[in-house]
Amino acid sequence: MAVITQFVVVREGVEKMTFTSKKEADAYDKMLDIADNLIPFIQKADLGIDESVGEKLAFYFANNKDELTNLLKGVVQVNSTPTNPPAAKKTAKKTEAAE
Repeated sequence: MAVITQFVVVREGVEKMTFTSKKEADAYDKMLDIADNLIPFIQKADLGIDESVGEKLAFYFANNKDELTNLLKGVVQVNSTPTNPPAAKKTAKKTEAAE
């Protein structure tokens, strides 16, 4: 019998993701914190966008926080053509897609 250690990220009583490493679970939890903080910031802009679009935008910013930080500092330039983001390296079992 094998022993498997799993780290579960739970938000408001809902299991979001399961990871096999604490580092990955902590990173995902931090990304969710960033997205939760960005949602009211985006809504405050009064851009006339749907709430779900604002949430998607917040998660996109949170997932790409390093590139966004560099852009805000003026360090990097963005490609003008959108590309599909690379699939995140996960040793995780996705338990819920919608946040």
